[in-house]
Amino acid sequence: MDFAFDARTEELRTKLLAFMDGYVHPAEVTDHEQRALLASPWDTPQVVEDLKAEARRRGLWNLFLPDAEYGAGLTNLQYAPLAEITGRSPHLAPTALNCAAPDTGNMEVLAQFGSDEQKKRWLEPLLAGEIRSAFAMTEPEVASSDATNIETRIEREGDEYVITGRKWYISGAMNPDCKIFIVMGKTDPANADVRRQQSMVLVPRDTPGVEIRRAMQVYGYEDHSHGGHAEVVFHGARVPASNLVGEESGGFAIAQARLGPGRIHHCMRLIGMAERAIELMCRRAVSRTAFGKPIAQQGVVQEWIADARVAVEQLRLLVLKTAWLMDTVGNRGAHTEIQAIKIATPRTVVGIIDDAVQLHGAGGVSQDFPLAELWAAARTLRLADGPDEVHQRSLARRELKKYL
Repeated sequence: MDFAFDARTEELRTKLLAFMDGYVHPAEVTDHEQRALLASPWDTPQVVEDLKAEARRRGLWNLFLPDAEYGAGLTNLQYAPLAEITGRSPHLAPTALNCAAPDTGNMEVLAQFGSDEQKKRWLEPLLAGEIRSAFAMTEPEVASSDATNIETRIEREGDEYVITGRKWYISGAMNPDCKIFIVMGKTDPANADVRRQQSMVLVPRDTPGVEIRRAMQVYGYEDHSHGGHAEVVFHGARVPASNLVGEESGGFAIAQARLGPGRIHHCMRLIGMAERAIELMCRRAVSRTAFGKPIAQQGVVQEWIADARVAVEQLRLLVLKTAWLMDTVGNRGAHTEIQAIKIATPRTVVGIIDDAVQLHGAGGVSQDFPLAELWAAARTLRLADGPDEVHQRSLARRELKKYL
């Protein structure tokens, strides 16, 4: 691997860092202030729309899409340092750049598997940042970290599909700008191949029979910036058969194609979250005095900072290696590394942020610093896109297979 950034990456990094310093970080306080005045907590504040317009004007838009027809045409290796920068303000920067989940994964699905009609109706307005979307896979009544367990039914009746089931933690669904769901359910539950039982269909949010039942909190946060997380019930919702994504019984494969890039994007941003925590830790350490000397001179604080720096450098190298492999041998060839970063990065970054909280004392758990919100977001990523234990089990099997 060549560790130097190429010219295009350097150019975009320079632009993005200036955008973060000049617009995103100053907007963090404004975002909270404007949200408090909204008629609905799920509406988008004006400052976010202003950030999106400025990002687009600066050419910082859809950076995540490797297909130059739809996005910036960057490789994973080029995108990694940019996503890391956005991770320093994870509740604002990705949205400002139209690089926020779940829209990113949904746009990838539509770009790769969508029909021309589906791309025209849904992908184009998503690429333009005019609408938002949601991905409905997780269910409360089954262990849906194994997607073969999902129970939502998608049944063909003539020229329509009928969707019946209950989903939860459907990110973005509370936002009134969310206009479309990609719903995963079973079309062929009797298929002997459990990975060929599922399909995906597009369900407009205003379809009769779609009930947005309630908002789901994450450690007490409602995550307004991502449009919230919702419990959604489908009461026999009907959509045209043309709303099928890809082929019938191809839903599991589409989900795997979607989740690979999503996992590495999360890890890229997590490194930025860790860097923000280290910066806050250092600033706090040199500005506070306890027991007669600056906190920065306390041995345990120095250990936290040193260990955090070592851990971040290790994680970044592993993420960059994974990005390089995805670019050179494909997602399947990088499967081991994708699982490794998904295990290591959230767990390690949670520890770094937790030390930063500890160093800030009571302030660390307050709204006066971003650490509590960062911790909640990082801790959630030990569950999102598959819990640690699922990836550990799969990775261990892959290692053991060499010796069997």
